[in-house]
Amino acid sequence: MAALRRLKQGRSTAIAISQLHTSSCAFAKQHYKMLVLGGGAGGITMSARMKRIMGAENVAVVEPSEMHYYQPIWTLVGAGAKTVASSGRPTANVMPSGVKWVKSKVQEINPDTNTVRTDDGTEISYEYMIVALGLQLHYEKIKGLPEGFEYPNIGSNYSLQTVEKTWKALQNFKEGNAVFTFPNSPVKCAGAPQKIMYLSDAYLRKTGKREKANIIYNTSLPVLFGVKKYADSLWEIVKQRDLKVNLRQNLIEVRADKQEAVFENLDKPGETQVLEYEMLHVTPPMGPNLVVKSSPLGDEAGWLDVNKDNLQHKKYPNVFGIGDCTNLPTIRTAAAVAAQSAILNRTISKILKNEKPDKKYDGYTSCPLVTSYNTVIMAEFDYNVQPLETFPINQAKERRIMYHMKADLMPHLYWHGLLTGLWGGPEPYRKLFHLGMK
Repeated sequence: MAALRRLKQGRSTAIAISQLHTSSCAFAKQHYKMLVLGGGAGGITMSARMKRIMGAENVAVVEPSEMHYYQPIWTLVGAGAKTVASSGRPTANVMPSGVKWVKSKVQEINPDTNTVRTDDGTEISYEYMIVALGLQLHYEKIKGLPEGFEYPNIGSNYSLQTVEKTWKALQNFKEGNAVFTFPNSPVKCAGAPQKIMYLSDAYLRKTGKREKANIIYNTSLPVLFGVKKYADSLWEIVKQRDLKVNLRQNLIEVRADKQEAVFENLDKPGETQVLEYEMLHVTPPMGPNLVVKSSPLGDEAGWLDVNKDNLQHKKYPNVFGIGDCTNLPTIRTAAAVAAQSAILNRTISKILKNEKPDKKYDGYTSCPLVTSYNTVIMAEFDYNVQPLETFPINQAKERRIMYHMKADLMPHLYWHGLLTGLWGGPEPYRKLFHLGMK
């Protein structure tokens, strides 16, 4: 299948060309005051902010993809509540006007010489650099994948090529096991693997199939969720809805032709269990961006090694990082990117004036735990895994208003607020830009 070939290659489908930005390396300048690597949430947000500080002509973004996706909405796409088309816009439409778009893939980073080499051999030098390259999905680390996605009844909300297969599997469900997984690796949006479980439960109840379904959540983690306040509420939901949660279970193989999933018991090495499934949702193992990992910028595990307070690289003071590619000890979400962007903007502004950064990132992140088609538990917390909430209510309680914030308000704020670099108002108002972004 062509879609699966693209999944293996990790490339997005090209569907748009813009004449508003310099997209050809042949016409791009070879030196920039600020070079931004990556055109995802962090890269576009920071390029918009840097444009205001430095001027558009001094900023360039290296990004090969023609489409930009608001990935937090894919949880709802996999459950049929949103369309995949609604999650994407041409990169040309979100790239700040006047900023140079280098439409290539980063091949090599050489911070000792302040240069970057792209996949077509072009070398670009920089004075300052922001790394926003995201993380890597590793479906191939599960035996039988990604080729197993060619079969029915298996999907994954973490990939453009497989998110709609989740919805098809849910629609086609008749009876048996509906299995949902959480891998033995860092992930982006640690709540997403169980959100689709709650939505699937709601859908099966609505369609009268729930009594014939055995819903199973196999997670490699020793807990249901890392913040106790919210975990306690989630355990109550699990009990009320008769969902089966198995801790320390890691998916290692998918036998899609037999509709079997093989799990290892992380507490008992060598012990495995085979589960038959009527529906399987896979959250893939994830790891650091390979270019960052192979460069001097990575830590021992390969993540971008930045100061957790100001997002400046620990070894190279003219390099900064944001988002999923970094080793910041907080859950990787677009909400975290929103909070980080304000701190990073302040850090760079101070450094340009030869002053010391004076604002510290507290690890703020938000994970809207979708528990049905009209309810959300709005989890917000910091580096210490302690609640850091916006509203004067119990946010561990399921609420309809939080669902509408997640599904309706936040996409609008993402496209028209976060990506444009807009920010302002009192603290609770600013936090609205964080909420709902997984």
